[in-house]
Amino acid sequence: MGERQGAIHAIGPNWVWCIPLLPLALTAAIYAGGFQTATFLFINTFTQYVPDTIWAWLTFLGNGWGIFAICFPLLLFAPRLLTAGIIAGVFSAITSVILKSTFDSPRPASILSEGSFYRIGEPLLLKAFPSGHTLTAFAIATALYFSCAKESRRPMLLVFFMATLVGLSRIGVGAHWLIDVLGGMACGLWCGMLGALLVQFIPKNQLTPTKIWSRIIALGGVFAMYSLLTQTMDLVLNLPLQYASAFLIAITLALFTKNQFIKSE
Repeated sequence: MGERQGAIHAIGPNWVWCIPLLPLALTAAIYAGGFQTATFLFINTFTQYVPDTIWAWLTFLGNGWGIFAICFPLLLFAPRLLTAGIIAGVFSAITSVILKSTFDSPRPASILSEGSFYRIGEPLLLKAFPSGHTLTAFAIATALYFSCAKESRRPMLLVFFMATLVGLSRIGVGAHWLIDVLGGMACGLWCGMLGALLVQFIPKNQLTPTKIWSRIIALGGVFAMYSLLTQTMDLVLNLPLQYASAFLIAITLALFTKNQFIKSE
């Protein structure tokens, strides 16, 4: 992870901010061309050959608590990356609420007849656009990618592959149209870039384990662990992954607490 050098640097060339326009353009083309149902059914038909658990677990990576838990160990090893992800996550949550309320578009289960497509879990009917899980996944992936030093970014491209699978899972479980996923991808990219840009304003000495911000994140980990152990995140199939994620948070918190005593000696 690159050090903050006092000045605020661009996360990349200016043209990267235009990348989200590509999935948005494809979204418009699919919708205007009347291919919304056809593209959904085409993808949904093939995804059903993959075990339900795979799609459920991928969907978990787009859930706010889920992806926070998976990234939580960064609190110990790369707090700036985790902070960028949190900022991006806040932007993604706000963006998702605003757009879903604005468009309030119907989901596949609201339009297509029962049995005409493959669905995992209970039917969801409204607030389709954009896919919140896809938006969150791409926001976090983008924030992590652009918060890394440039020489470390090549292997980090894997996070975009995982975010794409999260988006695909939303079609696989029958919850979203392709245009919802593409819209979520575009908005997520912008939210992630903002997160990576704004995290540069936080001085390095404010991200150490004994500072208030790190302790707030740790407290968030406690709430995340409680939610993971007491709620069902999207699908019942996710419960084993929820428990494993809660255990990951618990280990991280134990090490974080140990650091508190080490720093105070």
